[in-house]
Amino acid sequence: MKTLFLKVTAIVATTIVSSVAIAQEAQSLDQLLKLVEQGRISEASDNRTREQKFLSAKNNQQQTLKKALSLKTEKEQFSAQLEKQFEANELRLADKQGQLKERMGNLTELFGHLTSTAGDLRSNFENSLISSQYPDREVFLDALIAKMSSSEQLPSIDEIERLWFEIQREMTESGRVVAFTASIVKPDGEQFEQKAIRVGSFNIISEQGQYLQFTNGQLSELARQPSGPYLDWSAQLATSSKGLSAFGIDPTGPSGGSYLSALIDSPTLVERWHQGGLIGYIITAVGVFALLLGLFRLLILAFVESRVSTQIKSEKANTNNPLGRVLKVKEDNPELDLEALELKLSETVLHEVPKLEKNLNLLKIIAAIAPLMGLLGTVTGMIITFQAITIFGAGDPKAMAGGISGALVTTVLGLIVAIPTILLHTMVNSRARKITSILIEQSTGIMAARSLSEVKKITKTIQPQTTSHQEHVEGVV
Repeated sequence: MKTLFLKVTAIVATTIVSSVAIAQEAQSLDQLLKLVEQGRISEASDNRTREQKFLSAKNNQQQTLKKALSLKTEKEQFSAQLEKQFEANELRLADKQGQLKERMGNLTELFGHLTSTAGDLRSNFENSLISSQYPDREVFLDALIAKMSSSEQLPSIDEIERLWFEIQREMTESGRVVAFTASIVKPDGEQFEQKAIRVGSFNIISEQGQYLQFTNGQLSELARQPSGPYLDWSAQLATSSKGLSAFGIDPTGPSGGSYLSALIDSPTLVERWHQGGLIGYIITAVGVFALLLGLFRLLILAFVESRVSTQIKSEKANTNNPLGRVLKVKEDNPELDLEALELKLSETVLHEVPKLEKNLNLLKIIAAIAPLMGLLGTVTGMIITFQAITIFGAGDPKAMAGGISGALVTTVLGLIVAIPTILLHTMVNSRARKITSILIEQSTGIMAARSLSEVKKITKTIQPQTTSHQEHVEGVV
């Protein structure tokens, strides 16, 4: 009805517009009458044409409606037929399931155990290093689990025996050391085909002796290798063909290698040294300086001691050593009296002692300040650590422990520097005192010899006078 109303309204509007146009074109009443008559005849023809189109469209819609109703009736009949067939299939399926359950009998429990075993084995194969040598074992287990879990298929004897075989092979291969060719991914992303050596189910290494990891079905070289002798042992194992070889085995290899990861994450000595920061570098420089200085003084004193030993065996004074220079004073001053000679010798010894004890106080100072510098570094590191805890919180104990560990490195460095420096100071001081004692001993010996010589001279002078006096007394008597 709404469509029909719109059409009539359009016709009336068109008629009004046409009448206005005709009225504008007519020049007289007669012309206007003719024009109106012609317009009416034309409009009647147009209206009949529109009515015919409307009736034709109406007939087409009725035919389409009849076809839709016929199709609906047909689909309803087909749906009823499918419902009957579905009900029949449900009865048939229940009958078949009953027959399957009756025929399987005790096999249901067996298949349950097989499914559980296959599932556990599937998770073990996914992380096992043996799968790097025998890939795609999980595909067979997935198919077997899917078959045993469904009610349409049953596993064959061959499949059950293969499950048994895979369990036995996993046990056997876990006790063997095997070399095989595999695709290995380097830390830079490049992939190479090379030989890999698998040590049971614990560890696997490349032919260069680098430790590998097996993740997502792919062998890849560890970006960070363990430190110490482990790489040397793995390199020896990679090149050996028979006999026993030392090797670092991670017993937690099948479960992810937690021991190896902890070993790799442990910082090396060089890394710990770098944790000391600027203060640690300063302590190290001071320690190296003290070590070189102590060794240099030890060499110098050993050389001087050797010359002093040679001088002791020689009768002639040689000025290339402290003892020779002391003895030279005696040779150059044979006529000096005892007191003057003593002063000369004491002066020479006092002149030689500072040379022998040179830099001893510096070593003592380094041994004293090294622990203090280490303590300074520790306090500074602890301040930084507590500032980080204030900002980020203490949610990560590893990070906090790492900061405290780094702060204590400087204390360790200070003690490492102080202890050898004290030992060097003791050794250098001991050698210097030994040479000084020789100088004092020899100068004292010179004084004693000079004193004894003068006593003998006085005795010889007094003895002739005593003899002549005795003879005179005897003559008077």
